[in-house]
Amino acid sequence: MAGAPLPVRDGLGPDRIRMPAGVEVRTVAEFLMQAHPDNSAHWLSLIDGGGVVDEHGRVVNRETRYAPTRFVYFYREPPPETRVPFDIEILHRDDRLVVIDKPHFLATIPRGAHITETAVVRLRRELDLPDLTPAHRLDRMTAGVLMFLIRREDRRPYQELFVSQKVAKEYEAIAAHDPAIEFPRTVSSRIVKEHGVMTATEEPGEPNSETLIDLVETRGLHARYRLRPRTGRTHQLRLHMSSLGLPILGDNYYPDFRRREPDDFSTPLRLLARAVEFTDPHSGEVRRFESRRALQW
Repeated sequence: MAGAPLPVRDGLGPDRIRMPAGVEVRTVAEFLMQAHPDNSAHWLSLIDGGGVVDEHGRVVNRETRYAPTRFVYFYREPPPETRVPFDIEILHRDDRLVVIDKPHFLATIPRGAHITETAVVRLRRELDLPDLTPAHRLDRMTAGVLMFLIRREDRRPYQELFVSQKVAKEYEAIAAHDPAIEFPRTVSSRIVKEHGVMTATEEPGEPNSETLIDLVETRGLHARYRLRPRTGRTHQLRLHMSSLGLPILGDNYYPDFRRREPDDFSTPLRLLARAVEFTDPHSGEVRRFESRRALQW
């Protein structure tokens, strides 16, 4: 968490809670116990142990006055998680970058039910790099090339490459083969993703997503495709393949959502971030990193 007054601990940054205006309490402790009545004893224990601090890193005690609109920070103990039974392969490491070949089923960053079983937390622990931060993200079900930044001062120039779409991305997917569909072709649409909704949708209106799709090879009823997104909307590649009537193998989101058990690692999404290529903002050289993984037919 940028600017947090507590350091990363065991791969995880601190959590924070905002103290809203209009709450009639006198102290921070009263607010926390009122907001979380089932955990009152926990909050008192955390406060008494010096485990809650304000935005300036000052330890909160039982008499610290409530400060509307400000934040308090603390470490949360994550619940046990099912381990993703696949290793992370390091493709490249230098003074600024760590580039990995992310396995399927491993989220990039902590979110929802996936906290410790994420690429960034695993790498921080394994490489002893507490400030490691992703330059971009891959969703949990997508495997392949993922870049991380070692130093805080390098975050802006590298992350800006992705924000400004100056990184050429290449993906591979396995899906059905339809001889009636001609390739290469460009698919563009307006993708809308509502907060809290699992899936995104394509809706009428000005397109905000574009993908160039090419057919690489066929094997019976299936084919391997090369996908080069020119934008980076949520689930863009999965939606664009599904819109052609060619949903990616193993996709339990499109065209229809099917819930998957958290310990089911039997059917990976056949989508791979094959390569990224960009001009390095520090050296000026063109750099390309490629996945060593092969998708299962």
